[in-house]
Amino acid sequence: MNITSIIFYLLAAAIIGGALMAVTSLKIFRSAVFLLFSLIGIAGLYFFMDYEFIGAVQVIVYVGGIVVLIIFSIFLTHGSGENMQKPHWLRAIFSAMAAAFGCILTMFYISQYTFTTSGKPALEPSAGNIGAQMLSTTEHGYILPFEVVSMLLLAAMIGCIVIAIKIKVPAHELLAEKSEDAPETINTETRAEIHEPVAG
Repeated sequence: MNITSIIFYLLAAAIIGGALMAVTSLKIFRSAVFLLFSLIGIAGLYFFMDYEFIGAVQVIVYVGGIVVLIIFSIFLTHGSGENMQKPHWLRAIFSAMAAAFGCILTMFYISQYTFTTSGKPALEPSAGNIGAQMLSTTEHGYILPFEVVSMLLLAAMIGCIVIAIKIKVPAHELLAEKSEDAPETINTETRAEIHEPVAG
């Protein structure tokens, strides 16, 4: 086994391990941190395959955008140290089956696809060529994925705002909760005021 295979297996282990820990951890902050490690591993895989631009986009959009917004919303809700509820076993089984079905379907389409070279010379990966392809509306342009990424960031921001909004509880509900949690006590001064006769 050469050094290339070792690096690939280390990155794959970081990606899969981080993803599994992100969905199985009961601490919401730890789940976000494990997701961060998984996305960094994906970016490292892109850099390992010499796709520097895609790796940079992975770091900027997902690591620097989505995960940071998720962590920011977690701290706004003040629930970073609380345990999440365990999912029902039916949901866990359904999620595992859905993930396995997605992996099998992806591997099936990859095995059926025939990868062929176009025969055309590759473009120089300069900033001008990348920008022209990103904003191009031609057949091989990437204007639609470019706009979808902006919509993804907008959806993440809206989700963080919704999570961070504090729900206002009416005052009578708060008093009812306090009375159920602890019995109402009256201090000695209040009792003295109650039993003291009023001067005529």
